[in-house]
Amino acid sequence: MLTIYRRHRRICKQRAKGRKYRHCQCPIWVDGALGGKEMRESLKLRDWQRAQEMIREWEAEDRRTRQQELQITIEDAHEKFIADAEARKLNDSTLYKYRLLFRQLDGFAETYKLQFLTQLDLDTLGTFRATWKEGPRTSLKKLERLRAFMRFAEKRKWIDDNPATELKAPKVPNKPTMPFTREEMIRILAALEPYGKSAGARNARRLRAFVLLLRYSGLRIGDATQLDVNRLDGNKLLLHTQKTGVPVYCVLPGVVVEALNVAPRSSERYFFWTGVSKVHSAKGKWQRRLQRLFEFAKVPKGHPHQFRDTFAVELLLAGVPLDRVSILLGHSSIRITERHYAPWTRSRQEQIEADLKAAWSNDPVIGEVHAGYTEKRTARTLLFSRRRIGRGGGDRTHDLRLKRPLLYH
Repeated sequence: MLTIYRRHRRICKQRAKGRKYRHCQCPIWVDGALGGKEMRESLKLRDWQRAQEMIREWEAEDRRTRQQELQITIEDAHEKFIADAEARKLNDSTLYKYRLLFRQLDGFAETYKLQFLTQLDLDTLGTFRATWKEGPRTSLKKLERLRAFMRFAEKRKWIDDNPATELKAPKVPNKPTMPFTREEMIRILAALEPYGKSAGARNARRLRAFVLLLRYSGLRIGDATQLDVNRLDGNKLLLHTQKTGVPVYCVLPGVVVEALNVAPRSSERYFFWTGVSKVHSAKGKWQRRLQRLFEFAKVPKGHPHQFRDTFAVELLLAGVPLDRVSILLGHSSIRITERHYAPWTRSRQEQIEADLKAAWSNDPVIGEVHAGYTEKRTARTLLFSRRRIGRGGGDRTHDLRLKRPLLYH
């Protein structure tokens, strides 16, 4: 805090009154601490009001400087977030997506001259989201990652609240990935022959093993890319380990095991990955190979994740309970399995309806009941009675609808 006072000259008549007296024209000095430093110097002013304004400006600038020193920058914040994510052993693909988001955020901050995390208010984040060019589903996932980053900053008291929670999520159309039909699977496997003529027989054998692994294990393409050789024990493939410590195995058909053993391996430890490059790069190579195979098979809209959908749908249509399929897929909740497999729900409903129709058509009871409802009714003969209602005094009912109801039936 700074204090101003008049340093009386020797010739000042008010010198004996000391610092508290300021109604004279002696020079104004300042005394106190600013920015952690002691200061005592002349302001080179004689106007008391101007001196007060100068001190207020100094103190305001000092507070602003200290706040900036306490504030964390956007770059420092996301570096600490990535360090925390790596310590939590998040998947490499997840880390890659966060780094991609932060590269876009840094470019946006540079364009709009943003430096500190507190500058990312609701309006600014809305403007940042408006620069995204992805589709609705990808934008939704990116918004979830942005909310996670801002929530991380809020927990550490770097910001007062999380403005990203106020951003409304984009409307995602319900267009689930459809599984491959059996005809499409036959065409995909048959397309390995023309693929081998252009890419080589060695690469065709590796791609055949990769396709069969995806189809009959339900693994995601990233997990299949970094599949360890030790996870295959005979015809049993270790998919994952549950939270209870119980391993989950998938029994592979013999043709899949044979294809994995015959296909050339990328390294001694992995089937389809050298272990040297990044998983994201290796995954991208296999995605491009599969897209080329889909072109040969005349499946232009094919996607690697459809192998996983085909694995789940075929099991469900074969009568495997939903909870067991959820365990094989590695879902944390059965609700995820229900939400992601709307195509199976429609296929199962069609199969249920066909089974019911076949069952009811052979039921003799249903046939007799149906015949009873559809046969023609016999004609009715209306009978009219001349009997009077009441005693000798005559009929007291004057409404014909009550006297002869059959006429008005």
